[in-house]
Amino acid sequence: MIIVLDIGKTKAKLTLWTASGEMVDHRTRLNERIVTQDYMALDTDGIERWLVESLRDFSAMGKITALFPIAHGAGLAVIREDNLILSPLDYENPIPQNHLAAYREQRDSFSVTGSPALPDGLNLGSQLHWLEALDPEILKETTLLLWPQYWAWRFSGVAASEVTSLGCHSDLWHPNRGAFSALAQKRGWAKLMAPIRPANDILGPLTQEWVRRTGLPDTVKIYCGIHDSNAALIAARGYAEIADNEATVLSTGTWFIAMRSPGQGIDIDISTLPETRDCLVNVDAFGKPTLSSRFMGGREIETLIGKDNHRIDIKQDQTELIAAVPQILTGNMMILPCFTPGSGPYPKARGKWLSMPDNWMARRAAVCLYAALVADKSLDMIGAEKSLLIEGRFAEADVFVRALATLRPHMRIYTTNTHNDVSRGALLLLNPELKPISELVEVKPLDNDLSDYKSLWKQEIQKMEGAIS
Repeated sequence: MIIVLDIGKTKAKLTLWTASGEMVDHRTRLNERIVTQDYMALDTDGIERWLVESLRDFSAMGKITALFPIAHGAGLAVIREDNLILSPLDYENPIPQNHLAAYREQRDSFSVTGSPALPDGLNLGSQLHWLEALDPEILKETTLLLWPQYWAWRFSGVAASEVTSLGCHSDLWHPNRGAFSALAQKRGWAKLMAPIRPANDILGPLTQEWVRRTGLPDTVKIYCGIHDSNAALIAARGYAEIADNEATVLSTGTWFIAMRSPGQGIDIDISTLPETRDCLVNVDAFGKPTLSSRFMGGREIETLIGKDNHRIDIKQDQTELIAAVPQILTGNMMILPCFTPGSGPYPKARGKWLSMPDNWMARRAAVCLYAALVADKSLDMIGAEKSLLIEGRFAEADVFVRALATLRPHMRIYTTNTHNDVSRGALLLLNPELKPISELVEVKPLDNDLSDYKSLWKQEIQKMEGAIS
């Protein structure tokens, strides 16, 4: 059996799979922020304690043969002499503006890296610059590990890097050349990065430390690992409708990330992307540049409706949420972006309601329409066409996916019945012949015309952006 570790920004998930792609068991944990003396850090110790307990449970369920780590982007650990000396900085940790400004003067241009200047520590280069500002000697004689490969190193003792995390708005990678950026080489960071290995490379067996702690056998193969959105892209390509065709995958979680795979023989042009609207170039597991756009859709939805009792993807509420749409359209009840300043296609706008509905059901439906409108804009910016696969938690929010199908009648829009697309991407890297466990479901547009609603929404945004400028 195969274990997949998936550490997202909000939660960590551990799943156990058969070689044929059937899930046996799973565990989840909400991630915490750890406040150190100098910055907010990712919770390496807490995640590790949870892993020991969960892996001990999995070890009693059958023969484990492999462990594959997946994690979010913009996370980086610093090790020296086989010890973690700096916990990964949480990318939402503010970096002082004077240091951020000094760093940005040194960055390669967007046209070279496809990496936009992002807030806080979302560019790995800004994290490294800030750490060296705190202590100019802090990176001396160290090795830098990206977040998925940190866990691969913990399990195997072998340090490696991998291109999907290097190519994820890091400022450290030149996607068209498949090499480190001029900035990474000039600052000496490229030399500190662990050797680059493919995502599906076996780094080694499980160490004796983890054998003792978990009861897993020492024959467990530890794989290099991959960035989470890129794992979802691999899973999507397992469907014939996506495969090597012109298609886009919209991965929905804390971040809504759209990744466009051009058709065979089509080269991407970074210059077509609007740099200041959270567009970027990701790099897939095989080193191919991929046009991408994103916004913090899950975070914004939680901000608007709360985390616990009023989710928009509760199955039994979907019929009532659909029924609330006409009321919202008639009353021009809408939300203007954005509620995560500095991100998404409207990074300078400050979100607000126009005519908020009185009841929760209509309010949640309006949030779905808002998410669809922002997603529609994000897809336009990367030239998405032909096919779109929506995966992740919010693929089950009917108003959201059907509104997006209504807004994009020129595209065939699909969802899947699977709930573990990120993990399936890992399984496909281990076994490319693995067949999908379900068929794609084509999304039916809403029965409502959204053109007037969209036009009003765009007019209100233009007023906001005009006032800002």
